[in-house]
Amino acid sequence: MERAPPAMRAARLQPYLETGPPQEQRSVLETGALEEAKEDCERMSGEAMDRRKVWEPSVYYSLGKESFHFAGHDISIRESMDTYGALIWPGAVALCQFLENNQQQVSLMDKAVLEIGAGTGLLSIVASLLGAWVTATDLPDILSNLTFNLTRNTRGRARYTPQVAALTWGQHLDRDFPRNGCRYDYILAADVVYHHECLEELLATIRHFCHPGSTTTLLWANKIRFQSDLWFIEHLKSSYNTKMICELPQQEVKIYQATAKE
Repeated sequence: MERAPPAMRAARLQPYLETGPPQEQRSVLETGALEEAKEDCERMSGEAMDRRKVWEPSVYYSLGKESFHFAGHDISIRESMDTYGALIWPGAVALCQFLENNQQQVSLMDKAVLEIGAGTGLLSIVASLLGAWVTATDLPDILSNLTFNLTRNTRGRARYTPQVAALTWGQHLDRDFPRNGCRYDYILAADVVYHHECLEELLATIRHFCHPGSTTTLLWANKIRFQSDLWFIEHLKSSYNTKMICELPQQEVKIYQATAKE
């Protein structure tokens, strides 16, 4: 049985926030875990409503659509309030800005790039417009909107046509992304870490693509919200040569670069 999408676990608890779970389920839900999930859900939901204010006036929001200007192009992103995976989060915007402003430090021109947890596709769109050959991945129920945004914003603009693929962290990696046929210069990830149950699976996915002996570089941007974020950073450092390459204190976003230790 496939696990619930990590970005939707807190969202699925939303109906319980006021009334609690059904009586027959209360015996299997620990009070502490439910309260923790409730707090995280409320915080993430609050960010979903307020996140756009941080970026004004460079971004405007109207009727489920956000507009940006990166790499010399206007970008229009269709969002959905139904799932966290169909929203734009601060880490994605921060990493887009970093990539555009630091092309000598990180050149994506003619590079093979994989984004994990691509969501609305903003980061993959910008990478494509900067000349990368991009594969954008996320859970199957996210792919329709992801494909729509990628197609609308890269057709006739990008050097390569971006690809879209389903990827559930930690599952069927050797089958769907065999190492001998899937080599990437960069792995991009933005706001994929928060309080959810798939951090180990996320690490396993990163290890699959950024393994010892590979030349793949991970670029990860995240708003630091929870203890789980710090846990992830420490575990990443244990297996990877990791350094923070950018920090945005106002947005509480940090950008890390990592390569596998030998």
